[in-house]
Amino acid sequence: MKTRRLLLLLLAAAAIAAFFVFDLGRYLSLDVLKARQEALQAYAAMNPLRSAAIFFGIYVGATALSIPGAVILTLAAGAVFGLWRGLLIVSFASAIGATLAFLAARFLLRDFVTRRFGDRLKAIDQGIARDGAFYLFTLRLVPLFPFFLINLLMGLTNLPALTFYWVSQVGMLAGTAVYVNAGTQLAQLESVRGILSPGLLLSFALLGIFPLAAKKAVDIYKARKVYAKWPKPRKTDYNMVVIGAGSAGLVSAYIAAAVKAKVALVERHRMGGDCLNTGCVPSKALIKSARLMSQIGKAGNYGLSDAHATVDFAAVMDRVRHVIAEIEPHDSVERYAGLGVETVGGDARIVSPFAVEVTLADGGKRTLTTRSIVIAAGARPFVPPIPGLDQVGCLTSDTLWELRELPRRLLVLGGGPIGCELAQAFARLGSQVTQVEMSDRLMAREDAEVSELVAARFRAEGIQVMTGHKAERFLVEGGEKMLIASHAGGELRIPFDALLCAVGRVANTAGYGLEELGIPVTKARTVETDDYLQTLYPNILAAGDVAGPYQFTHVAAHQAWYAAVNGLFGRFRRFKADYSVIPWATFVEPEVARVGLNEQDAKEKNVAYEVTRYDIGELDRAIADGVAHGWVKVLTVPGKDKILGATIVGEHAGDLIAEYVLAMKHGLGMNKLLGTIHIYPTLAEANKYAAGNWKRAHAPERLLEWVRRFHAWQRG
Repeated sequence: MKTRRLLLLLLAAAAIAAFFVFDLGRYLSLDVLKARQEALQAYAAMNPLRSAAIFFGIYVGATALSIPGAVILTLAAGAVFGLWRGLLIVSFASAIGATLAFLAARFLLRDFVTRRFGDRLKAIDQGIARDGAFYLFTLRLVPLFPFFLINLLMGLTNLPALTFYWVSQVGMLAGTAVYVNAGTQLAQLESVRGILSPGLLLSFALLGIFPLAAKKAVDIYKARKVYAKWPKPRKTDYNMVVIGAGSAGLVSAYIAAAVKAKVALVERHRMGGDCLNTGCVPSKALIKSARLMSQIGKAGNYGLSDAHATVDFAAVMDRVRHVIAEIEPHDSVERYAGLGVETVGGDARIVSPFAVEVTLADGGKRTLTTRSIVIAAGARPFVPPIPGLDQVGCLTSDTLWELRELPRRLLVLGGGPIGCELAQAFARLGSQVTQVEMSDRLMAREDAEVSELVAARFRAEGIQVMTGHKAERFLVEGGEKMLIASHAGGELRIPFDALLCAVGRVANTAGYGLEELGIPVTKARTVETDDYLQTLYPNILAAGDVAGPYQFTHVAAHQAWYAAVNGLFGRFRRFKADYSVIPWATFVEPEVARVGLNEQDAKEKNVAYEVTRYDIGELDRAIADGVAHGWVKVLTVPGKDKILGATIVGEHAGDLIAEYVLAMKHGLGMNKLLGTIHIYPTLAEANKYAAGNWKRAHAPERLLEWVRRFHAWQRG
């Protein structure tokens, strides 16, 4: 492949060089064409097919090589062959030549551009896949845009070659006709500039806008057609109704109220959603107790003798509830009422794009009419249909908070973030934990070295980590619960007392009217939305876990801004949800946090990168705190300090990653991080030292050699 690319590049370069070396451009001028018009016409009259073929080949070659002179050649077609023959020849020659240039650019440069600008090109490709034909048609209709540049740039996208050809064939026809017709009046033509008057250019511009305007009109028609069977009320009770009072719902309602919209927030269970009641808050409270127990066990390492503690699991769970209760007022009905949000308790059902019916606690019903709706119904733990599961019972991240006794033998099914966090926490509190994961490693979204480090720590803490094991069925034998798992072609039996299922979460998409309105869901079973978080009905939006693609509380809050603003003001201005810089953390020990690409992602997306590492084991503060483990790993654009992503493994990684989130969001590179003062001694210095390692790897060696010589000269 490389050889063929090189050969094609050499041939093209040789042809272009020959054009300039032999000054062939002198033949492509208006004066030369006028001087030879009669001779060319005579030759064409005597040899009509041969002359047409020769001219066709010259035109295709010039266009394919992007050689200047297409305007003169088009005029020549009209002068030599007349309007209709000339138009026929140039129309096909220009489209074929342009397509050859398009294919050459794709063959020579597409892979290189993909490696360098993978994420950006992906976004462009998505737009091209959706509206590429319209964009190209518009560009072809307006002669102001250099056609050769369009050919080359389109070749770098994923636009199908056949689409490029026929759109070019049709789109260039109007402009070609103008130039060919001008060629038939060559004697009266004083200059090429005289062909296109300001009025004609304006006409072309208006013609170019037409396909996009037509598409917009079609979109409006389709939108109206969607609403055809739903009568729109002249007045509504609310500007926005939000379904679900988790992170996405709370923030959507807050923003709507902040811009003085009348908003209703419907919640059937508890304010705060999963994060407050069964997710982030209780799990981190549990992890804190478990970590403190682990630290007490290591007290001797810090010169503290006779330190010991006994786990009172019921008291631990009481503390979890106390933490929830302390945070609860932040998400309470009272607080949101003070912000201007009307909270309605009950089960919501969307009965039309402009109405939500709420079944109240007393069985009564209330209909809320509204201009826009935000679906923020969240997600729930996924319980796989494994035979025998109903016999042994199953805890999930939603239900385990009701436990009052510590399970003696806990089986954790799943090796993702939730499974890992809870497996380590319960093991530190005294459970005998077995963790079963079907894939070949824990935390499969992280780099393999991260998975290995976490698994090694788990095993050192007594957790039996069983990767590459598939749960086949559950059974009860002699009163003992048992998992039958397959591994390496065989089966093994794993006894346990309690089962925690943590194999993922699934969006809540049933039971509140999506089916009746025909709002589709994706293959990932989330509500299908566009880039603006709008569903099939533009005034119904979705945000948070129910919408995906990331199921994090902070992403739900991030999406909520777009949902609220687009829902309230989308008729005037819409904003695409921005997922360019998404951080996350897994709160195991050592803590794992990342933002942007890791090596695994970069390889999958074929993005070129460089790696810079800093070993936190060398950091003064980490050594003093007894947490000298982990690393900072930063991916940058080759040869540049632009950050593509960062992974931090170690103490407080979730806090330390914020510096890279800020840097990526605002385009700050490694040089800026290196030039920022960090307090000594802190863990945050690890980020500066990582930047220092990058700088050393990119030191200007040639300049430094001259500086060395200068210093030697200074010493005499």
